[in-house]
Amino acid sequence: MIHPEVKKIAEDIRTMRTRGAGRIARAAARALKVVATSTKAETKAQFMDELNKVVKLLLSTRPTAVSLPNAIRFVVRRSELESIEDLGEIRRLIVSRANEFIRLSLGAIKRIGEIGSRRILDGDTIMTHCNSACALSIIKTAHSQGKDLEVFVTESRPRRQGLITARELTKAGVRTTLIVDSAARYFMKEVDKVIVGADSIAANGAVVNKIGTSSLALAANEARVLFFVAAESYKFHPETLVGELVEIEERDPREVFNPKRIEGLRIRNPAFDVTPPEYIDLIITERGIIPPQAAYTILREHFEWKLDEELLPDQK
Repeated sequence: MIHPEVKKIAEDIRTMRTRGAGRIARAAARALKVVATSTKAETKAQFMDELNKVVKLLLSTRPTAVSLPNAIRFVVRRSELESIEDLGEIRRLIVSRANEFIRLSLGAIKRIGEIGSRRILDGDTIMTHCNSACALSIIKTAHSQGKDLEVFVTESRPRRQGLITARELTKAGVRTTLIVDSAARYFMKEVDKVIVGADSIAANGAVVNKIGTSSLALAANEARVLFFVAAESYKFHPETLVGELVEIEERDPREVFNPKRIEGLRIRNPAFDVTPPEYIDLIITERGIIPPQAAYTILREHFEWKLDEELLPDQK
């Protein structure tokens, strides 16, 4: 029996009431913490069975954002849990790891803001896409340092996450202009830097992010505008080290338009696209700033262990 709070967390991720890769990851960590604190299991075997069901549920919610499975791997180190027999110790370990992940995740956003703001100049005009906590952290940190900024925010169809970004920036006192996605190229000539977030970063430096990101990168490249990606290190995708491809999620067509209103109409609604590394100037992480070509090194040095940590007993 899965705890009602865990079901709600999973459903909120699936329906995008919880959105953004970092928020999704922290929500997954909270769900695992709920399992550990609320379980009625009396044996390790019963608890692990319950835990497996929750992991499977969480993994089914959003396939593209690698932050979710990486958060699960961080909290549920199966190789370590298998060596512990005491159920109470296992539960305490999961709670501790969940709390640690949430703390590190929030700290990473703040650190990225501090590092990235050094690349923002007084008087810069910035364009951003969707709703990235890391991109916002950079912009708001630079603004708090007294730098005079203007920001173009794309609407980010079909879910219009750009409106969330626009509200946050205007509340922070940043001069903000909302534009429709298709106007990005038109305004790019007025922009100094583009800053976006990431849902997954592959070993070759390619970035998977909200649909439309690659179009911004192409427009920025054409206009010779710097293109920055801001992302926590747990958004690097360890499976891409061994050739796995990032699955691109396609969502309900009704997010775009009700197909019943036009007979025979087909609608496709990919949630993400892939920006090639050659269109990315810098990736800003809490560990520092790297070129996209260094993504392979980051993964080899810091995240190869994840490949040995099973998400589920029958799944690598």
